[in-house]
Amino acid sequence: MRDFNNQSIVITGAGSGLGKATALRFARAGWSIAVADLNQKRGEVTVDEITLLGGTAFFQRCDVAKLEDIQALHEACEQRWGGVDVLVNNAGIASSIGPIDHVSMEEWQRIIDINLMGVVRGCHVFSGPMKKRGSGHIVNIASIAGITSTPMLASYNAAKAAVIALSETLRWELKDKNMGVTVVCPALFPTNLTESIQVSGGVQQAMVKKEMAKSKLSADDIAGAIYDAVLVNKFMLLPHKATRLQWWLKRLSPDMYQWFYSRQTAKKKPGK
Repeated sequence: MRDFNNQSIVITGAGSGLGKATALRFARAGWSIAVADLNQKRGEVTVDEITLLGGTAFFQRCDVAKLEDIQALHEACEQRWGGVDVLVNNAGIASSIGPIDHVSMEEWQRIIDINLMGVVRGCHVFSGPMKKRGSGHIVNIASIAGITSTPMLASYNAAKAAVIALSETLRWELKDKNMGVTVVCPALFPTNLTESIQVSGGVQQAMVKKEMAKSKLSADDIAGAIYDAVLVNKFMLLPHKATRLQWWLKRLSPDMYQWFYSRQTAKKKPGK
């Protein structure tokens, strides 16, 4: 088990879903939490819940698509704690579902700017001071989509795959600086992620919610796994059992993986 200087953690997108669950998990262990979120009301509710647990937290409004917001978040943490032990780049959005020729370039830019560059900005701003202090840990929330490359989700898959590649790079860059990296690749689980799908009619939202409901893991379960991964410096975190099989099968034989899961997808189509 690892020791940290002052047990302080920054979590983007901590107003709801996995970000909130992670904030509460670390708060129960006595950590001080910087709750960063674009939604002030939800972020302040998270802070209130941490306070009720007897923990310490503050809210900072943060749009991860803006470098100045990330910089302001870091400065606020420096003023309060004199440094940060753990950064969790959690904030993200869902993409529209559709073939690549139907998804607009604006949608691609939106997904890349938040799901990838939001993580890049966080790593860029926080990693330097961590290196100077000689300790720290970065948690990047990716997705099993970055490994499985599910059809009709090209922009989301590409952004999450890039987050995995970024995390692998940082793992080697920061190893000699006494810093750890964890990349989290969950499957779908119940959250409010569907709120960010910019498609009218609600059909895509309903499809995603249906898949979320099948998960045997909750946000609290995954948050607990993140907490454990940070303490033991675990790199690849695949919380869902089925995703661990997918990961190993694809590493063993990409062609076998595609054949197998193409058959599984075909069985789920109407009439099958």
